[in-house]
Amino acid sequence: MRVLVIGSGAREHALLLALARDPGVSALMCAPGNAGIGKIAEQHPVDIASGEAVAALAKKLDADLVVVGPEVPLVLGVADAVRAAGIACFGPSADAARIEGSKAFAKDVMAAAGVKTAHSEIVDTPAKLDEALDRFGPNWVVKDDGLAAGKGVVVTTDRDAARDHAAELLENGHPVLLESFLDGPEVSLFCVVDGETVVPLLPAQDHKRVGDGDTGPNTGGMGAYTPLPWLPEQTVTQIVDDVVKPVAAELVARGSAFSGLLYAGLAIGKDGPAVVEFNCRFGDPETQAVLALLKSPLGALLNAAATGTLDQVAPLEWQDGSAVTVVVAAEHYPATPRTGDVITGADGDGVLHAGTKLVDDQVVSAGGRVLSVVGVGGDLNEARADAYSKISAIKLPGSHFRKDIGLAAVEGRIALP
Repeated sequence: MRVLVIGSGAREHALLLALARDPGVSALMCAPGNAGIGKIAEQHPVDIASGEAVAALAKKLDADLVVVGPEVPLVLGVADAVRAAGIACFGPSADAARIEGSKAFAKDVMAAAGVKTAHSEIVDTPAKLDEALDRFGPNWVVKDDGLAAGKGVVVTTDRDAARDHAAELLENGHPVLLESFLDGPEVSLFCVVDGETVVPLLPAQDHKRVGDGDTGPNTGGMGAYTPLPWLPEQTVTQIVDDVVKPVAAELVARGSAFSGLLYAGLAIGKDGPAVVEFNCRFGDPETQAVLALLKSPLGALLNAAATGTLDQVAPLEWQDGSAVTVVVAAEHYPATPRTGDVITGADGDGVLHAGTKLVDDQVVSAGGRVLSVVGVGGDLNEARADAYSKISAIKLPGSHFRKDIGLAAVEGRIALP
């Protein structure tokens, strides 16, 4: 099977590494890729937002399966264009991708499916903002209703900060979603979905804020770990049965059947799991950790979802132990990152590239989240030690990373209410 992966981040690097372990995959291609991906896959330029361009490239490369990594091309209908060209595609239709592309649509689906989520309200004009803000707090959650690459959210006890973020979104023409605050530890659960068939992967936990101790602004994600020693297995079953399956069934009932990776972000409160958000693709940086432990052939799994045969896939097998991803970010990230710096020591096992490119045969930084470093071990403490040992060999001027990824779980500081 010839597989083409669309995207250029560490998530796509992780997908390609896992696909390379599948004996049924005969060729790996990526568009557009990055400096690290070029070592394991053919790379091709493409406008990932153009369904016509992606479909044409897939036909030219004789791809048997296209895997779309990022959310933007999915929301824009790239998967539809690939399927229309007669090529199997792992990724939802534009219609189904609204589960991430429109938070208002996602809320409507969850309400119809009876899925617990935060109370919310859409504000589409500045005139309604102050009155709406008064109905929320003392913890305000302010979100961009559309795609924001994980950085369109402000969670704050400062009403003025909440108002400023909402006003900026409205000024830029973006409707604002105000939500009640969901307490409890957060969980990311990825599920491969084909209509009403749901196959969960290992649960993970992301670290969104830029600084140790969950301080500073939100980012696209600074690290993740899996599995979660504090989360009972029955809670994962509960999430699948009470959250993911009802949402998948509701999408089918609406004529918007989901095919691809449905990612539920949840808070586990005293009343059980409640949805923070849904995404329509593999999450970054959780994917890097989750796929590091997958023993089952990834290509066969994704192809089954893409071809409507997911219900025939054998139960997934996982490596024992834990995996941790630590993101190495450029100076100033999540504000405007410094780029163009030479990176050394980034060619070892477990070092996945994101914001990198080759310039005069040297790897240089080309984005905010530059590398994802994955450690694996018999337990979470060993996996953390492995990841941070690998980071010690990497040199990137001005770079920064969190030193506490997974630490709260190791120290037993996370517990369900």
